[in-house]
Amino acid sequence: QVQLVESGGGLVQPGGSLRLSCRASGIMFSIYTMNWYRQAPGKQRELVAAITSGSITNYADSVKGRFTISRDNAKIMVYLQMNNLKPEDTAVYYCNANVRTVDIWGQGTQVTVSS
Repeated sequence: QVQLVESGGGLVQPGGSLRLSCRASGIMFSIYTMNWYRQAPGKQRELVAAITSGSITNYADSVKGRFTISRDNAKIMVYLQMNNLKPEDTAVYYCNANVRTVDIWGQGTQVTVSS
């Protein structure tokens, strides 16, 4: 069964940290580009970070220097380490796997940054 399952979301104070995890199943994980997207209420879904099969990373300008994406092909996992969180980072975060025309989405995990 093809599936992406996110975990690690929650409520955190401004300046705090969270680590999101995404476990893949049913795919040849190592060939996929893995992405983290987020969608805040009333806004479009946006790409936050990406990591290619060759571990080349890319980040949205709004998170550069604060977020780090990584992958572990042996564990079939992708991670998003989020530091110095801001209220504007509040959103549902989605894990995405992409290769050519194939797009696979997780169910999302809520991240709320508030004092």
